[in-house]
Amino acid sequence: MSYTNEDIKYLREAVQMSAVSGDSARPLGGPFGAVIYKDGRCIAKGFNHVLAENDPTAHAEVWTIRQACAALNSFDLSGCTLYTSCEPCPMCLMSAKWANIDKIFFAADRKDAAAIGFRDDELYQLLKDGVYAEAIPECRDEAVRIMQLWHQKFGSDKGY
Repeated sequence: MSYTNEDIKYLREAVQMSAVSGDSARPLGGPFGAVIYKDGRCIAKGFNHVLAENDPTAHAEVWTIRQACAALNSFDLSGCTLYTSCEPCPMCLMSAKWANIDKIFFAADRKDAAAIGFRDDELYQLLKDGVYAEAIPECRDEAVRIMQLWHQKFGSDKGY
């Protein structure tokens, strides 16, 4: 899989969405954001709502997939690309696969999330690694910076 300048632009939108939780007085969820594009048009944007909704499945990717499905009035997101500020956890990855999302790009990776207390890497240890998504290094530093700012402000010992 390869990526374009447009992919970098869209991924930067996802990274900016990841800052929403850290901009609030209390965390709404973890420092993660996502956007879904189809044919050069933004279908949905979202961020992690785990704490705001008391819902462990309200990760940025799942939230954004739900919004995209509602916007397109379909459970099938074929032709769409998911951009996410951090490598999707196993739940989010499988949700994207169930939705038939064609491509997935991410900025920070699961090791970056583990460094601020999230369990993504631990959960991946339960699974066999495979090729499913591609990192875009140009966006990683900003995504990690936002994750670190969030961690400094709120910490993370819950693994959400």
